[in-house]
Amino acid sequence: MISIAKKVCLLGDLAVGKTSLVSRFVYNLFDDKYVSTIGVKVSRKTVIIPRAGDIVELTMMLWNLAGNEEFDRVRASYLRGAAGAVLVCDLTRPETLDSLQVYADDLLSINPNARLALAANKRDLTDQQRLTQEQIEAIAASLDAPYHLTSAKTGDEVEMHFRHPGQLLAA
Repeated sequence: MISIAKKVCLLGDLAVGKTSLVSRFVYNLFDDKYVSTIGVKVSRKTVIIPRAGDIVELTMMLWNLAGNEEFDRVRASYLRGAAGAVLVCDLTRPETLDSLQVYADDLLSINPNARLALAANKRDLTDQQRLTQEQIEAIAASLDAPYHLTSAKTGDEVEMHFRHPGQLLAA
């Protein structure tokens, strides 16, 4: 068995569900109360990934970066050393999709080899969704990133979503 650790940043606008996705993935918990992340919160989860005749024990260091504008000027310093990022948008707020290219560009300017994955979150709010599957697919294709429609509240696709970039990082 091979053991590796990788830094993965969560990037997205304010209130898209970054903290809730990490909480669901790492602790299998969800809290309806919204508390804005101030600066950075780091969580860790180890996953086992099969790899061509071997097994990789991948420790994902999940850096949940604040999505507010005040944090923009220092974000680059937190992106250093990141092997990848989970870009998060809110299916009920189309403007959050538009920001993903900026977040991706920020990371890729620091680490051109970083892997990206896209989480279109809040899929449980079906009656409030304003983003289409086609819009999600288009931005994912432009970023060359796999995507999942996730719900931190119900847990739908959350584990699979984090395992996907984990497989890319362990390759």
